[in-house]
Amino acid sequence: MAFEPPRRLVRALGEAAPDGDGWLAKLPEVAERAVARRELAVERVQVPGGRSSLVVLVRTADGTPAVLKLAPRRARPESERAALAHWGGLGAVQLREGGGAREREEGVLLLERLRPDVSVRSLPEAKALLEAAGTLRRLWVEPPGSHRFETVAERTGRQAAAMRAGAVADDEVAPLVDAALAAREELLAAPPEQRLLHGTFRQSKVLAGDRMPWLAVGPDPVVGESAFDLARLVRDRVEDLVAQPSGASTTRRRVKRLAESLEVDQERLRGWALFRAVESGVRARRVGRERDAELLLEFASWL
Repeated sequence: MAFEPPRRLVRALGEAAPDGDGWLAKLPEVAERAVARRELAVERVQVPGGRSSLVVLVRTADGTPAVLKLAPRRARPESERAALAHWGGLGAVQLREGGGAREREEGVLLLERLRPDVSVRSLPEAKALLEAAGTLRRLWVEPPGSHRFETVAERTGRQAAAMRAGAVADDEVAPLVDAALAAREELLAAPPEQRLLHGTFRQSKVLAGDRMPWLAVGPDPVVGESAFDLARLVRDRVEDLVAQPSGASTTRRRVKRLAESLEVDQERLRGWALFRAVESGVRARRVGRERDAELLLEFASWL
């Protein structure tokens, strides 16, 4: 079959790397080779799919449903593979590949099939936050010894540099950027723990499964404190928050509720939520997603 990448993926990769690295052009050939090597039967490409990978619904040689995921190097798929192997299916999707070289092409992962059209986001908001938080808690484990995962300090260091550059060119966001960068410096001065984190956790990253009701997918793993991971969940459904008159007070209550339910320091959660919202807002503005930028920066101003 033709492995045509969904438009959502093409658009997102174009924003991330306008010059590209040829990955999209090579994608059909890579997908065909991965399918043939594993003797998979292809059902369909998942649409709209993700923003950093091609997801193909397949069946293995014995008829077991599975997912074939193909991602470019910039999406750090080998880091995802290592994190999923370390979690071993506890709270996250399981790897369905062996240890041989044949099953270990760079950027190609064979995963258990969840229910791709049923995420925690489909639940009422209060229930969705509860289930998402419970799933996230299972992922916060000690990182493997001598790990090579990126740290929160390293990842946010790159982001901070881009934020500073964006603030220079945009006086409107400069005060928020200054506040976010100051919060980062304070938070990194004395991190309370070092855990393996999902890295990009939100409600849409938690799918319904068979062996467990809800399982996380699509990690961009990082090692650091739990509050950094939880911070992205704080702004889930940001468009709904901004649309309601009580958005600011609802946001502050959400920070308090999530911090208490997962035993995370409330001020540290607020600080990381601020940093991550401003970083995402500045990045959205940089690539021309002005509506997203406005939502994120307004949300950040409430923190």
